[in-house]
Amino acid sequence: MNPEQSPRRGPDRPRERPPEDPEASGAPIGRRLLLGTLGLGAFGVLAAPTLQRGLESLFADDPTGLTGLLPNGGGFRYYSVTSSVPHKDASNYRLTIDGLVDHPRSYTLADLKALPQTRIVHDVQCVTGWRVPGTPFEGVRLSHLLDAAGVQTKGRAIRFTCFDGAYTESLTLQQARRPDILVAHRMQDKPLGHNHGGPVRLYVAPMYFYKSAKWLSGITVTEDVRPGYWEDRGYDVDAWVGRSNGRDDAPTS
Repeated sequence: MNPEQSPRRGPDRPRERPPEDPEASGAPIGRRLLLGTLGLGAFGVLAAPTLQRGLESLFADDPTGLTGLLPNGGGFRYYSVTSSVPHKDASNYRLTIDGLVDHPRSYTLADLKALPQTRIVHDVQCVTGWRVPGTPFEGVRLSHLLDAAGVQTKGRAIRFTCFDGAYTESLTLQQARRPDILVAHRMQDKPLGHNHGGPVRLYVAPMYFYKSAKWLSGITVTEDVRPGYWEDRGYDVDAWVGRSNGRDDAPTS
């Protein structure tokens, strides 16, 4: 097995029919229903960028997250696998690093911003087909955090958990040490907003976007790869763009 490869989906495991986007499952209502409820119909879709700006202001404190279901002119689609996700900011955000490490750590948002920063610009590719070109992400290289924690000899994989309470992801240790894997707190040269998985998310540049776990809260070093949320539902664990999930998209990194 290639050291950058982790166990793949078995041939006897049928892949679930994907939702409109891998982050869509669990959304309280669909996009069409929401626009219909707002009485906008087809015009609402065409006017989505202006509409979203207005509704983001109108529903700034909306606990249901309905504004996150609107289409967006920037090309991204906002979904969660849960019906709601708590909001966190600099006052209460914590990222823990534990498992097979010599020095377990807990980072605040300010701690992460104080570390050496890396900015990378690549296309973002979703496994369902949509692509957003030239998207900047900025944050701390995952390898830097792993080195600071001191990965033990038995540690060969990384498990990521999120404060939505449901989403998980994984990488091999060798994959995690790539220079284009970030613990990101900025996107498109702005602080990472809640709908984009803020205040901190994982960004895995060379893989399909479901690997870039939103609302990141935990990094655990393990002996073996543990398939994440969508891998348990049939997606490939090694999600290289153009070389997995039966797709031939152009690479993003």
